[in-house]
Amino acid sequence: MPDLADSTFALDFLISVKNGIRNYGFAITETTDPELRRVMAKQLERAIDLHGEISDLMIKNKWIHPYHFEDQFPIDLKGVETAVQIAQMTLFPNDTDRRGMFATPNE
Repeated sequence: MPDLADSTFALDFLISVKNGIRNYGFAITETTDPELRRVMAKQLERAIDLHGEISDLMIKNKWIHPYHFEDQFPIDLKGVETAVQIAQMTLFPNDTDRRGMFATPNE
């Protein structure tokens, strides 16, 4: 289970960094200040480097297989099966009537 949690956190981090890269690219095209563009371009480069580091970590730990579909497919299938199992869990009681559980103000 810890390995599943680690891979999930790493994938979430990877997706967040990828989203940041997209946002930096968008912001750079929208700004007119040269100094601000330089700062954002530097941040964009750092974010791209971070994306590479996270990807390398995930590949090294065999959490993703970007170049081998036959190895990646079972991992993706397991993720889908886990999501379906979580969706089928009874997280709330069937009876959600809460009458009588709280003090009723005087009328």
